[in-house]
Amino acid sequence: MMHLDIIELQSFYSTALGKLAASVITSALDPLWLPMPQERLVGIGYTLPYLDHFASQAERAFAFMPARQGATGWPHGEALSTALVYDEELPLPDSSVDRILLVHTLEFSESSAETLKEMWRVLSPNGQLIVVVPNRRGVWARMEHTPFGSGRPFSRGQLLQAFREANFTPGKVVNALHVPPTRWRWLQQSSGLIETVGTRLWPLFGGVVIGEAHKRLYQGLPVLKRASRRVFVPVLTPQGTARQQPVKVKIHDHRERSGQ
Repeated sequence: MMHLDIIELQSFYSTALGKLAASVITSALDPLWLPMPQERLVGIGYTLPYLDHFASQAERAFAFMPARQGATGWPHGEALSTALVYDEELPLPDSSVDRILLVHTLEFSESSAETLKEMWRVLSPNGQLIVVVPNRRGVWARMEHTPFGSGRPFSRGQLLQAFREANFTPGKVVNALHVPPTRWRWLQQSSGLIETVGTRLWPLFGGVVIGEAHKRLYQGLPVLKRASRRVFVPVLTPQGTARQQPVKVKIHDHRERSGQ
């Protein structure tokens, strides 16, 4: 699954439509954001528009960005808390973070099951996972001029099933971003009214599905050894070196053939 580039994501969120989408999604995340004292927060994917809002509530926060996407520095003007990672092999010990926010990640992962199992591994007991994915029924998933029009969209049922298979206990699932993905200013200016009406009249057709889940502890996960999908080539290995041919030694018989 081809991942969006960091430049494309930054460009979108710098536009009026991108700022509108970030504002609407942040408002939908607020009711799901349970207070956690001294929480350790990790945003995975492209979560900077949302971490800027929620990181102040955390004891510490990190922005992990997938290697296929690329990374940019965050936060601005402070010590960097950014890392380039593989979402299936996070550089974190078991049960080390309290909350994970996943945006622009699950729809691009090679295996959503393995990605969610890795989230389960690094979350602390009863830790919270919040996932934002494009809605399969929504208009935004059909428009390629936004990041939500790329990758594999999810329905509410598919996201809930993915949580259960990865040993999470699903919580609230909501739809957001009912405003059409248009650059028309008059529609953007009416986004608050459209979002309110859409939430009440056609809640299942929002642009994104937002789901929260908690780490389940009473059922173990089998630990399976999986082969890495990445192939590492040692750069110092000489290429094209000819094999050494075995040396043939001819033994001469010095005995006289005649009369012997």
